[in-house]
Amino acid sequence: MKLTSYVAGAWVEGQDEGKLVVDAVRGEPVCRVSSAGIDFAKVVQYARDVAGPKLRAMTFIERAAMLKALAKHLMTKKEDFYTLSFKTGTTRADAWPDVEGGIGTVFSFASLVNREFPNDVVMVEGEMERLSQQGTFVGRHILTSKPGVAVHINAYNFPIWGMLEKIAPSLAAGVPVIVKPATQTAYLTQACVREMVDSGLLPEGAVQLICGSTGDLLDHLNEQDVVTFTGSASTGKMLRNHPNLLANSVPFNMEADSLNCAILGQSVKQGDPEFDLFVKEVVREMTTKAGQKCTAIRRVIVPEESIDAVIDAISARLKKAVMGDPELDGVRLGALVSTDQVDDVRDRVEQLSAEAAIVFGGDEAVALEGLEAGSGAFYPATLLRCDNPLQADRIHSVEAFGPVATVMPYQSLEDAVTLARMGKGSLVGSLFTHDPEEARTVILGAAPWHGRMLVLDRDCAKESTGHGSPLANLVHGGPGRAGGGEELGGARAVKHYLQRTALQGSPTSLMGVTREYHAGAKTFSDGIHPFKKHFEALQIGETLVTHRRTVTEADIVNFGCISGDHFYAHFDAIAAKDSFFGERVAHGYFVISAAAGMFVDPNPGPVIANYGLENLRFVEPVPPGTTIQAKLSVKRKIKKPRREGEKPNGVVVWAVEVTNQEGEPVALYDILTLVVRQDED
Repeated sequence: MKLTSYVAGAWVEGQDEGKLVVDAVRGEPVCRVSSAGIDFAKVVQYARDVAGPKLRAMTFIERAAMLKALAKHLMTKKEDFYTLSFKTGTTRADAWPDVEGGIGTVFSFASLVNREFPNDVVMVEGEMERLSQQGTFVGRHILTSKPGVAVHINAYNFPIWGMLEKIAPSLAAGVPVIVKPATQTAYLTQACVREMVDSGLLPEGAVQLICGSTGDLLDHLNEQDVVTFTGSASTGKMLRNHPNLLANSVPFNMEADSLNCAILGQSVKQGDPEFDLFVKEVVREMTTKAGQKCTAIRRVIVPEESIDAVIDAISARLKKAVMGDPELDGVRLGALVSTDQVDDVRDRVEQLSAEAAIVFGGDEAVALEGLEAGSGAFYPATLLRCDNPLQADRIHSVEAFGPVATVMPYQSLEDAVTLARMGKGSLVGSLFTHDPEEARTVILGAAPWHGRMLVLDRDCAKESTGHGSPLANLVHGGPGRAGGGEELGGARAVKHYLQRTALQGSPTSLMGVTREYHAGAKTFSDGIHPFKKHFEALQIGETLVTHRRTVTEADIVNFGCISGDHFYAHFDAIAAKDSFFGERVAHGYFVISAAAGMFVDPNPGPVIANYGLENLRFVEPVPPGTTIQAKLSVKRKIKKPRREGEKPNGVVVWAVEVTNQEGEPVALYDILTLVVRQDED
């Protein structure tokens, strides 16, 4: 069977015999993979012309709803993915982070975008920058969708998660994608893409799939496109230096395999909870997905006095890790992805053996549960020991991409940090300690060489996601050998596919572009109190200027009695005279409460509730006798999707400025209100 690609709206077969892909467990043929005959220029243009305009016409919130619906659909098909994933050599536990972890990442980005991004096609970032003395010339950063395509080139070890964690932020940003999975596991990626296409939830062309070589695909990219790569450092460097990518300054994000480490704190003794946590985590990272994870622990760094105890404890656990048919209950260690990979791991272990002794496993025959000896692409869990790691080279530069790790001793925390650094850049490093000062020393020393660092102890162990689990809301990537790239990281991931532009002009011009009120912009009022208007009727820049109110000593005393706030600056005239203020002043919270009393319309109307308060600053003190006035302006509107059982509504963000009799601001803040919508969609 030939594995088809999905390009230009159709499933197509490669026009040559292609490469044979076999079941990693039994060696039986699964499919042939080829992209021969595909017109890659057409693929790129299809994404730009067909899918791009449709995605960019959607707001961030609409794209988030699309992703949520897609994740729900994929979750109904997860058992199909699990069944197919057994052929890649993974147990069900191995496949969980790939299948449900991948779908869960789509859910995470859908929720994040719905929560943090505007219901618009442009995002305003940061605060307004005042660029002139009078405030007539200001600046702001905006983020807009690139009218290009994102090419995602993925490794074989996470054929679903590796794709979805890149697709979700790309589509959220309004950028169509071209997915190129690794040939060895492309059939699992294809099964997921087929469900995405058949669901009809995505605009046509939003996702295209290339099974096989990318051919001249990269030749057709330009400055509006993005390329991401996950895989070996050598392949990544070759792609990064592609002449067309360099000529057009095409952004290239690389996430490469690295020699990640786990460090046992010097304060940890055998019998401590952290000792057991350390051993369990090392074994888990060696055996999960047969050690074929870009985040797997390769270097096990332990105090010199604990090395024998650590090796004995790890070896004892590895002896219990049953290897064999991943479909069977009780099997913990599955197959590598192919026999070629087995040969590669065997070669790398031989290289490591020049500096380290094998203390467990190695290239030896091991009984396979449920299978005949010699079946599939299996390699036993292997532990090495290097007694002179500071003088070694290969253990810090050669990676056996399988169930292999090397234990090495250190004499001081400084040595431990040096060993961590010798990996020359890692995706993740873990420290096991219950000593906060020890944690500070190691983390601050090693952090510049790591994209993520985990401190694991007895307090967080039950809820920790562990050493090898990238999370949607934290960055994934690392410096140096790890590729120097960055994925995930919450909103940061979406912004990778957006263009950040510095916008300059008058406050009114910026307000017109961003649909957000900026201080100093022209305002207007039609005489109708804005709290009497439905969501649709309110306009950006619409403003209410309230009546005035003089703050009295009675106000201060009464507010203090109601709130219980008897701070000296409000009640002790002598102490207040000697203070920063020079006299008694009103409570800041009284000022904003009084402002609310001035601008709120008390009658029933479209305003449902106060939704929150943001960016509060008390600018000037308000002593008794000060006359205050409030100005309320519509700053931003956020249309919310309708929930079952509630009235359609949206969030209105109001910019509030409270001034004194001199016209000087005394308080600045934003309030958010829920306001009824009249439209039903």
